[in-house]
Amino acid sequence: MKHIVQATDHPRTKDTLKEDLRRLGITQGMTIIVHSSLSSLGWVNGGSVAVVQALMETVTEEGTIVMPSQSVDLSDPSEWGNPAVPKEWWETIRETMPAYDPAHTPTSGMGQIVETFRTYSGVRRSSHPMYSFAAWGKDSEDLLRDHPLEFSLGENSPLERLYKKHAFVLLLGVGFGNNTSFHLAEYRIPYRNVIQKGSPVMDAGKRVWKTYKELEFREELFEKIGEAFIEAKGIKAEKIGSALAYFFSMPKAVDFAETYLKALQ
Repeated sequence: MKHIVQATDHPRTKDTLKEDLRRLGITQGMTIIVHSSLSSLGWVNGGSVAVVQALMETVTEEGTIVMPSQSVDLSDPSEWGNPAVPKEWWETIRETMPAYDPAHTPTSGMGQIVETFRTYSGVRRSSHPMYSFAAWGKDSEDLLRDHPLEFSLGENSPLERLYKKHAFVLLLGVGFGNNTSFHLAEYRIPYRNVIQKGSPVMDAGKRVWKTYKELEFREELFEKIGEAFIEAKGIKAEKIGSALAYFFSMPKAVDFAETYLKALQ
């Protein structure tokens, strides 16, 4: 905290953040998907609560705010590496891990802004045990309904619905490696490496361990795709508080990523 205060020239507040968001081009009624880092903003009076309020008051209930609310800890222990657990523990973990609960399961590694956002009144969360989204505003219910368990970030997912609604992406103090939207492009190319995942879910009122198919994602390519995208489209980083922020059309970014990935085949 001390280094954040020392690096901040003046306090960030809900109102200063709203001014910055509007200057970036975010307006009432927009549909936006937000990826964020609280510490990148500098010292914020009210912390993540002030950031969430600034976003909501800028977009208003006439628009929609979406944030990835992933809980990737609800996964098969055979995949774990940070830390790995002994093989003899795996079956016990699969049998006893609490089932995904949209209201109570915390996010994993998504940051404080998302964790605060998902607890707000009126925020909904989709049903996927690992790759859920949280949403607030006019189209939240429509965007999150019937989130498929298999191939969870592809067609018929919240990402595809955001694409169809011509949503915008806000990268708030994070890079393109965090841009979940690029996953949609991975489903739209010939390359496929299908893997099996597993998570605990509720089914007919009972906790069960379910296995399901998913693509093997290639997030390691996302930063390079993002660099090529901003160069090709002339997108400039702007400041929100102390954070560098990118704001752009989600469909344009997904289409660009699809073309980029196809060229690698």
